[in-house]
Amino acid sequence: MPRIAVLEDDPSQAKLLQHWITSQGFVCRLFERGNDILRVLLRDTFDLVILDWRVPDLSGEEVLKAIRKNVREPLPVLFTTGRDREEDIVHALKSGADDYLVKPLRRMEFLARVDALLRRARGAGRDAEEPIEAGAYRIDPHGRTLHKNGQVIEMTQKEFEMAVLLFRNVGRLLSRAYLLDTVWGISADVTTRTVDTHASQLRSKLGLYPEEGWRLSAVYQHGYRLERSAPPSPAAGEAPAPGKPEPAGRPRRKRA
Repeated sequence: MPRIAVLEDDPSQAKLLQHWITSQGFVCRLFERGNDILRVLLRDTFDLVILDWRVPDLSGEEVLKAIRKNVREPLPVLFTTGRDREEDIVHALKSGADDYLVKPLRRMEFLARVDALLRRARGAGRDAEEPIEAGAYRIDPHGRTLHKNGQVIEMTQKEFEMAVLLFRNVGRLLSRAYLLDTVWGISADVTTRTVDTHASQLRSKLGLYPEEGWRLSAVYQHGYRLERSAPPSPAAGEAPAPGKPEPAGRPRRKRA
């Protein structure tokens, strides 16, 4: 369930965009002021940002520049504005916008651009039901099964959905709010403690530890990131793994 942040200070236009977006099953968060949306974007996770150009305090252009400077994760941005001069469009694209729409917006075109940006961000041609292969793990979203080294791992429905989301976003920081919206749904009566509990269970069930080549890290006041981790090297004096030759050293002196 993609999460989309919208910066729009016209209440009627904001409500219209929210209606269009939620009609597609997406989550939409509305913001009227540039400082407000930027503050949230720096600590929360979204799949797409839609910016109006002229809004109170920070303009859409200033928000865009701050996103490109401070947001580590790739984040597509769609500009929507009444400014239709060619130089304005070129300026916005050169400032880091991924696409540009001139108001008044048309529903079908707007949704097509949103869908295209979301697909591009996820990877062209990637199917939500496509199996995931990641080292010792194989996840089948359609069959709702997860194997590790060929063995089925027993999981609850929410554990499985959270595992799919993490493995589809390896290396990406996912906020607790993003996990709640995407896995539990926007109306779910759960707390961030639920996310923490499920993350702990996944770490244990799947063996997401550095010594097994993976790390599921909790990022303070943000959320979780799943990333690959190189297994630790053998400690000094530890016998080499079976089948591995001992490191070359000085040749032994033959006895007389």
